[in-house]
Amino acid sequence: MLAGILIIASSLALFVYWFRYSCILILRNRSEVAEASTAVLDGRFSFAEVRERLKSERSLDPLEACLERDYRVLTYLIEHAAGLELESLEDRLLMFDYRVMQCVYRFSRTAAPLRARKALSEMASVLGVLAHRIGEQAGVRAEA
Repeated sequence: MLAGILIIASSLALFVYWFRYSCILILRNRSEVAEASTAVLDGRFSFAEVRERLKSERSLDPLEACLERDYRVLTYLIEHAAGLELESLEDRLLMFDYRVMQCVYRFSRTAAPLRARKALSEMASVLGVLAHRIGEQAGVRAEA
């Protein structure tokens, strides 16, 4: 009985570690390209502005609301636009990571504001990468 609980607990801990490490690697690899193409989005999304405002803004709730709006727009595009879908496992992991970081932000915004800032920063990075991927797909479809 105790051995089973230890195996389940260690497996769960290793899964969480794998998930976080995978998300961080995906964001690190893709964010360089996504940041270079942020100028193309010309203000339709606010995740780049949120990243900048995180350095100086004291109130985090308006920034979270901006990110939530961007997330809703991106998910609406993914669900309703023809040919725009996130097929890869990496993209789906990032979508799930956004939701996990949203929960982290909501639980830590009063008790640990620094952790809440980091969660918002990661949420903005995820949205930047996903918007870049959707832009790539739409650009490829439009050129073909």
